[in-house]
Amino acid sequence: MDITVNHSPTAQQLEELGVRQWPVWTKEVSTFDWTYEEAETCYFLAGDVVVRTADGREVRIGTGDLVTFPKGLSCQWEVRSPVRKHYRFGEP
Repeated sequence: MDITVNHSPTAQQLEELGVRQWPVWTKEVSTFDWTYEEAETCYFLAGDVVVRTADGREVRIGTGDLVTFPKGLSCQWEVRSPVRKHYRFGEP
């Protein structure tokens, strides 16, 4: 199960997805475990995060990244600076 990170989404891509209409989620500096019951696509407005998967991979995510987490993924989030992101559950 791969986390997909687009470090440079275009304004057109974001508009086509309707990102600005998605809800916003925020999180303070912290570390927590998470399992995705369904796929999530999100766009980071702010933050610095390292996500560690069960098989030991680390994915760095930050401001301006468009990210998709697959359904069924179990991971640990290390929020290094406060996160503010638009998000949508369900298949992209």
